[in-house]
Amino acid sequence: MVKLAPLAALAALVLAHRGVAQDSGPIDPARLSETVRLLASDDFQGRAPGTAGEAKTIAYLVVRFQALGVAPGGEGGTYLQAVPLVHTRIAAPAAISIATRQGITRLSQSRDVYFSTVRDVDRATIAKAPMIFVGYGVHAPERDWDDFKGVDLHGKVAIFLVNDPDYGASSGDPVAGRFGGKLMTYYGRWTYKYEEAARRGAIAALIVHEAAGAGYGWATVIAPGGENYDVVRSSADERVLLQGWLDRDAARSLFAKAGLDFERLRVAARSPDFRPVMLSGETLSVDVPVTTTHVASHNVLAKIVGAGHPDETILFAAHWDAYGTGPADAAGRTVRAGAADDAIGVAGVLELARAFAAGPKPDRTLVFAAWSAEERGLLGSESYASRPLYPLTTTVADLTMDVLQTAGPAHDVVLVGNGQTDLEDRLAAAAARQGRTITPEALPERGLYYRADHFSVARRGVPSLLLMGMSGGHDLVAGGRAAGDAWLEGYMQCYHQACDVWHADWDLRGAAQDVALYYDIGRDLANSRAWPGWRAGAEFKAIRDATAAKRR
Repeated sequence: MVKLAPLAALAALVLAHRGVAQDSGPIDPARLSETVRLLASDDFQGRAPGTAGEAKTIAYLVVRFQALGVAPGGEGGTYLQAVPLVHTRIAAPAAISIATRQGITRLSQSRDVYFSTVRDVDRATIAKAPMIFVGYGVHAPERDWDDFKGVDLHGKVAIFLVNDPDYGASSGDPVAGRFGGKLMTYYGRWTYKYEEAARRGAIAALIVHEAAGAGYGWATVIAPGGENYDVVRSSADERVLLQGWLDRDAARSLFAKAGLDFERLRVAARSPDFRPVMLSGETLSVDVPVTTTHVASHNVLAKIVGAGHPDETILFAAHWDAYGTGPADAAGRTVRAGAADDAIGVAGVLELARAFAAGPKPDRTLVFAAWSAEERGLLGSESYASRPLYPLTTTVADLTMDVLQTAGPAHDVVLVGNGQTDLEDRLAAAAARQGRTITPEALPERGLYYRADHFSVARRGVPSLLLMGMSGGHDLVAGGRAAGDAWLEGYMQCYHQACDVWHADWDLRGAAQDVALYYDIGRDLANSRAWPGWRAGAEFKAIRDATAAKRR
């Protein structure tokens, strides 16, 4: 465990919160703002895992929970859970080539293709691996869909299309509506595709990049510069050796050299009759050095033990990490402080802990979590979900916050991942009690439901909700949807950038409204015998249903 050396110095920061005036509601916007101001200050160095910024962050969170009188919820009677990580970076120059019928074609890392690895290796080498196009790479028996048709991927490079089979489909296509249309399913996420490739023995996996289907441009793909993170795993076979993206123009050229029409195959992949297609005569070779280090990071957990059913838990969570420091931006800032993403979510978790600690003891246990390494691939929450401190079968619900809007009260709350669980009914009811309505997320094709920390437990069956301001569509009291859209556009310019900083003029009354929704939902669940469930057709319903006997 990490040594929490700076506790005495941090106590002074905690005292600042005691002088903040509270409003009449359970969640105080001023307290939210003060927490964000501190966590997003230069003193915390951008809160990168494994750095001095982490040590200060987790020490601060421990002191805050202690000051609230909330008990340790981590390992061995502490507030911490170890999160061992492996950090890799592909070094330059990378030798990447494809042998074709016409000869050798050299590919440029970050221009034609983008590779990274999460394997604990000092060199990634692939020698003349066959390449195979597997369409969208979906195996979904519940939707009567299998892109693989029993093909053997061992030792091969799997090439995928981005998003779901029905993304962009017209009404006459065989797949239309089978995967939710614009609403991305789990099968559309790049993480699923890489994992499915590994399960089937592929040595590498490439996704053909399209900005609309991915939800971001090529500049975002290559921004990590060959860097990647993963949790330490028991078997290297759990991950492909190399994973990444293939530029669409490079894909067209590659397929043409194999005598294939990429655009025609792209359309063919929308049919359940699609079968994988070998790129005959083409093989991929890669030889790149890899710098690998091990990082000792930590989740922070606190709890209020239930009086009646202490073994049943409700999880409130956000991620404490941001992007650390980097090159100076145009304003000379080097600290990527992650004020909105996600210091404000952590502030919400602390406010919930304060509000519940001040009230009557709940019947069920409440767990308050601040995860590490979300920005590196949901790794802190994944580490917890793979070895949970509280059984997932008796975790009632996960309520996660990741980026809350900072532009004031809203007439609505935006629902991310419509149609997943009946927690959505509870959200609608809680919103109605505030005089608010539910608005579906504006860009469902981005798959935000699969891109936040709740997903680590959701994929293991725990019903989950996500509040995320960057989902768009807010109907602000001051200015309506036009103002909500303007806020989102302004925020996205600073998404994962050094300009995501705290502002004294933020209006966090809307954020406090959203956090209060979780207080309302959590209080009801904590004092009931209700077990929220998944909707019919949800990807993770069967996993939850299989453990129904363990929930009384």
